[in-house]
Amino acid sequence: MTFALPNKAELDSAAAIVYAAMAPTPQYSWPLLNQALDTEVWIKHENHTPTGAFKVRGGLVYIHELVQGAPEVRGVVSATRGNHGQSIGFAVRRHGLRATIVVPNGNSREKNAAMRALGVQLIEYGDEFQDSREHAEQLAASQGLHMIPSMHRDLVRGVATYWTELLTAQSDLDMIFVAIGQGSGICAAVAARNALGLKTKIIGVVSAHALSYQLSFEQKRKVISDVTTVIADGVACRVPDDAALEIILQCVDDVVAVTDTQVAQAMKMYFVATHNVAEGAGAVPLAAALQMKNALKGLKVGLPLGGGNVDHDQFSRILSTC
Repeated sequence: MTFALPNKAELDSAAAIVYAAMAPTPQYSWPLLNQALDTEVWIKHENHTPTGAFKVRGGLVYIHELVQGAPEVRGVVSATRGNHGQSIGFAVRRHGLRATIVVPNGNSREKNAAMRALGVQLIEYGDEFQDSREHAEQLAASQGLHMIPSMHRDLVRGVATYWTELLTAQSDLDMIFVAIGQGSGICAAVAARNALGLKTKIIGVVSAHALSYQLSFEQKRKVISDVTTVIADGVACRVPDDAALEIILQCVDDVVAVTDTQVAQAMKMYFVATHNVAEGAGAVPLAAALQMKNALKGLKVGLPLGGGNVDHDQFSRILSTC
């Protein structure tokens, strides 16, 4: 494996960085969700972080290590659909850096507002994430900014802290479901599981309208696929990351796909069963578990509620129509 997953000591050092800025998030087993899935389910509430999503952990660790290793850096740039950008904005404020974030045209208005409130310079460019990332790379070169990728070992270290929390609190989970966007989340799950010496099965979940990682998993090679999801922007990946794909091919048990309709139903179920708000990508693991309900009976299952940053008008439509 060319991408070396962090070990337990590296995850512990990442946790110290994360906990200097935020507390661990809770994990709960909600009776109505257990009833709906007819098995024992534990929800990891990453919607309860300071930015409302798990990505903040990776941003904190990445920026901390960047400042330690390259104190001359004064500005950073990255591309996002929202939660990664919020994580960078939250982290750079702690170190006095400036951040430029590029998002696609038509990106979530409320995620854009949240990033601006954190002090980032927001630029809208391109029709999809890949366009935004390429523009961010051009800005890095022309303006002397440090380019932050969507997938990096320090991002994985930070994100893995939530998996370490869940897998330590519930070490006998049979299976966990993980949404796949650019790949840091599922690679972090693998890192935490391996570092703790567990045998928990890991099921990756993609949108049925953004199939690049599932097709790549099935064909054992990198496959680029069009993106048409309108509800799960956090998993709207057209081009798989090479390092993430390598880990997925070697360490993940399966990759399944869920439709926008299934995701919307899972978002509503989270609200009805727990009164928590889930964004589209945040509800993707629950949508997959509901799809696989018959195969889960008798198992103990872990699901991350990865984020709750959904525009209120979209959420209102989902609650009233699904």
